[in-house]
Amino acid sequence: MGNILLKGIYLGGEKKDILIRGSRIAAIADNLAHFSGSSPAGVQVSSSRNQGTGSFLGEGQVSSGSSLGYGSISVAMEVPAFQEGCRVIDCTGKAAVPGFVNMHTHSAMTLTRGYREDAKLQDWLQDIWKVEARMDEDAIYWGTKLACVEMLKTGTTTFYDQYWMIDAAVKAVQEMGLRSEHAFVALDLMDEGKDPAIKEGMAAMYEKSLGWGERCRMSVGVHAPYTVSDSMIQWCSWFAREKGLTLHIHVSETERENLDSIARNGCSPFEHLERLGVLGPEVIAAHCVWLGEKDMDLMAQRGVTAVHNINSNLKLASGSRFLYEELRSRGVNVCLGTDGCGSSNNLDMREAMKTAALLQKGWRRNPESLPLGELMEMASLNGARALGLDAGALEVGKLADIAIVNIDNYAFVPGLDFLSDFIYSANSSCIESVICNGELVMENRVVPGEREIIENVRRICKKLYP
Repeated sequence: MGNILLKGIYLGGEKKDILIRGSRIAAIADNLAHFSGSSPAGVQVSSSRNQGTGSFLGEGQVSSGSSLGYGSISVAMEVPAFQEGCRVIDCTGKAAVPGFVNMHTHSAMTLTRGYREDAKLQDWLQDIWKVEARMDEDAIYWGTKLACVEMLKTGTTTFYDQYWMIDAAVKAVQEMGLRSEHAFVALDLMDEGKDPAIKEGMAAMYEKSLGWGERCRMSVGVHAPYTVSDSMIQWCSWFAREKGLTLHIHVSETERENLDSIARNGCSPFEHLERLGVLGPEVIAAHCVWLGEKDMDLMAQRGVTAVHNINSNLKLASGSRFLYEELRSRGVNVCLGTDGCGSSNNLDMREAMKTAALLQKGWRRNPESLPLGELMEMASLNGARALGLDAGALEVGKLADIAIVNIDNYAFVPGLDFLSDFIYSANSSCIESVICNGELVMENRVVPGEREIIENVRRICKKLYP
C-alpha cells in the first residue's frame, strides 16, 4: 500500500492537498508538495468532530468555523517527508466527498434487476425467492462483483449486505477493494425445526469471518419479525451481543406488516422486538416507514439505527412518509440505503439522496426539510458511525475512503453551491475516481475487470431465467 497525494482538490470551499498514507488521511494542507519534515501552520490535525452543513462546502462557498469548514483546528504539525513512490494526482477541476456508506442492500440481487416489476411486496417476494433458490455460489460471486462495479461508479465505498452464500460475496468484495459488512441471515419462516442448522451455520461463519481481513466483517441478520420465530430472533440478538456484532433486520416496512403484528402480538413490530429484549445500539433497522410515537421513542431510548430506503419503498408502494424529522429530533441515527436491485433497480446512493430530500420537502410542504448537509451525513458519516467505522468524513486520521468528483462540467456551473450541484443537478457520472482504504479502486471511471464481470452475469442469468 503506497502513498497518494491529491493535489489541488476542492474541499471545504478551498483548494487543498490531501495526503494519504496507507489506509488513512495523513494530512490536509494548502501545498503539501512543497514541504517535508515540519509543516507550516494551516495543516489540519486530527479531529473527529463534524459540524453539520459546514463539512461539505464546495467551490464558491464560504466555510465557517475554521479554514477548512470542518470545525477542526489549524496548527503546525509534524509530517514525515514524502517517500519514494508517492502517487501525485492532479485534481484540478475536481472536488472530494467522503465515500458513501450504503446501509442496506442485497448486493447479488443485481441478478434480479428488472424482474417481476409492478408487483406488491409480498407477491414480489414469493417470486424472487423462487429465483434465489436457483442461485449458486458462482451466481452470488459474479452478482456481487457487478454490484461492486455499480457502487464504485456511483461513489460508494462501504455497504451493508444481507444476502446468501456469504463466502462467495466476501471473496468478490475482497477482490474489488470495497468495504462491506455481511449479515448471516436467519429466515426460518416460523419453523423452529430449522433453527439448529441456522445457529450452527451462523457460529461457523463467525469463526470464519475472523480471517476475512480489515475490510470485510460479519453481522447477524434477522429477515423480519414476520418471517422469523421469536425464539430465533432472541437467539440472534444474544449471539450478536455475545460476539460484538451488529444485528440487521427489516422492520415496519409496510402497513400490512404493522397491522398483522397488531393482530398477532397486540402491538407494533418495534414494540414486539422490545418485549423480546432485542432492541439495543447494535440493532440496525431497515425501512422503518410505518412508525408510531412509541416506536420512535423506543428507537431513541435503545439507540437503534434507522435506515431509509426511499427508492425501494416508493417502487413497491410500501410507504412514502418517512419520519425523518421526528427521528432526528429524538436523536435517532438515521442512515441511507438503496435496498437491492430487485426492488430499487440500482445501487446509486446519490440518486437515493435526491429522492429522499425531494420527497421529504414535498409531503411536508416544507422546503427546509432534510437540508443538504444532513442529507450528506445520512449517506456517509451516519452509516460509518452505525458500523463503528472511523470513516464518513474527510479529516486527518480518518480512513481514506474518498470519491473524487469532476466539477468541470455543465452541472457545476456557475458553482454557487457544490452540494446542491452534486445532489440536485448532476448525476453519478460526475464521480470520476474512488479511493477505498487508501487504494485507488476506480480511476477515470475505469473499474478493473468490468467487462468480464458483465459477461459472466449475462451467462448466469441465462440459467436463472431459462
